[in-house]
Amino acid sequence: MPNKAHLILLSGKEKGRTIPIEGEVSIGRQPGNTLQLDDLQVSRRHARIRVEADGIYVEDLGSGNGVYVGALRVDNQRLDNGDIVRIGRQQIQFREAVHDFHTPVKESTAMMVQDLQSSTIEAENADNLYRTFFKEPGDSSTAMELRQIQKRLQAVYVANQIIAGEHSMDKVYDTILGQIFALVPAHNGLILLADEETGELAAEYVRSAAPGAKIHVSSTIVNRCYDNGEAIITSNAPKDSRFGSGASIIAENISSAMCVPLTHRGERLGVIYVDNHGENSAFTNNDLELLVALAGSAATAIKNARFLRILEEAYQDTLAALANAIELRDHYTVGHTWRVTNFAMEIARDLGWDEAKINEVQKGGVLHDVGKIAVDNAILAKTSRLSEAEFAQMKVHPERGADLLRDVKFLHPIIPYCLYHHERWDGRGYPYGLKGEDIPVEGRLIAVADAFDAMTSTRPYRKGMAPETALQEVIQGKNTQFDPMIVDALERAYKAGRVDRILQDYYKKEARSISCPFCSTFIRFDPNIGHGSMLQCNVCHKSVYIIQKNNAFFGSLTSRLAEEE
Repeated sequence: MPNKAHLILLSGKEKGRTIPIEGEVSIGRQPGNTLQLDDLQVSRRHARIRVEADGIYVEDLGSGNGVYVGALRVDNQRLDNGDIVRIGRQQIQFREAVHDFHTPVKESTAMMVQDLQSSTIEAENADNLYRTFFKEPGDSSTAMELRQIQKRLQAVYVANQIIAGEHSMDKVYDTILGQIFALVPAHNGLILLADEETGELAAEYVRSAAPGAKIHVSSTIVNRCYDNGEAIITSNAPKDSRFGSGASIIAENISSAMCVPLTHRGERLGVIYVDNHGENSAFTNNDLELLVALAGSAATAIKNARFLRILEEAYQDTLAALANAIELRDHYTVGHTWRVTNFAMEIARDLGWDEAKINEVQKGGVLHDVGKIAVDNAILAKTSRLSEAEFAQMKVHPERGADLLRDVKFLHPIIPYCLYHHERWDGRGYPYGLKGEDIPVEGRLIAVADAFDAMTSTRPYRKGMAPETALQEVIQGKNTQFDPMIVDALERAYKAGRVDRILQDYYKKEARSISCPFCSTFIRFDPNIGHGSMLQCNVCHKSVYIIQKNNAFFGSLTSRLAEEE
């Protein structure tokens, strides 16, 4: 998060943009404003943010539709941390400068410490506190109390706005803890999640005052909170009879702490824990209510992320099943799909493609030959040169693959990898004879990866080329068969050592290596491991068990053979 005071756009086309407040910030519709808003409800020069000795102010510059802080229309208003300013249809949050110790420090670690004395903890049920947080304030509430309620509601609103469409869990965690640190005096904050299989709690995200610190967390507080779904607050923790003389509390000089459960529809996912060093009664019940409300948002985001992961895994498994079906029919090129995919991903990384695009490359590589399902077995299995008629049938596989993918909407982005990977830079390829940059870059990428694997892989009817020889062959094809940009990227990736592990026979000559029984790529293994040990193939990522028999090693996809020895 920025260390300076700043504005965050919560709506509109630039949602999420941050504008540092380093002087006056002008806001309006016309160009030249520090913050230009494309909104007809915004005047050409609508408002300004200015820095004064006693704080930061928002000022209406005579606009037609006014400036609002929360629900109140203002002419000139000093901003408090977390205030939401509304100008036209745009919502903008003001955030005060964040001290260095509030920045996330991922190098810090958290350690659960067993308290020296057992104790009984009395705490409020988290569900009850959640309902209290959203309860309508009473008629007797003072203006100050109403303003505090508004700020807390704003914090939850902002967190929900940011994490609603966020897929990066680190950003979700940072947003949640950022909102907490903006409103409560916390020195350390942790999100601990339960392992989905064992149920054990472990720190998933940490914000700390001390870079590289090992933060001790009271197991009494955390476990009671997680097990019972209770929201816990303690002031003057070393003297709090509920926690006895807990080693972690005393050693860390924790004067105040709060811990609330992360619960989604009755399922306990983990806890949020924050503490303060040296200040007694640092936290209030209002702070605890805020923490509970933010934990509700976080739990929803975490659960949604897990659902997305399950869907993604199912998606990947489906693609793998399709690719395996292709390779079962084309036995002589077993492993080709997986090596082409990995070569293509390394080339894409060298080209600077982002991770979302590289994920697409992975899917495109896996399915680039899916159209071979429509080719006769006799042609796929033929070890000699194809006749003209047989080659004509083989040449239909890019179009057949594209036809298959068109029937599945979410696979439409994969079509270029499948349809154009046999086009040539000089226009002599198939199926359409496209030339140069008329060929989609996805097809040009797979063309290079496909050819490099074909040259370096061993077939029953020929030995694979040495990788250096194959690379020179590809380089000679620049500007004729291949896009020179893609070839240069392959060359850089090869010279950087990012291709070696993918090559089919790279480790074949090493005494302690085995061929992956799934994709045929040789895997090197350490001298300290042997029969029954499990490896992971660098190419297809299958688990492979080492089998030793008659002083020779080979691989198995199941542990059964190892167990029989």
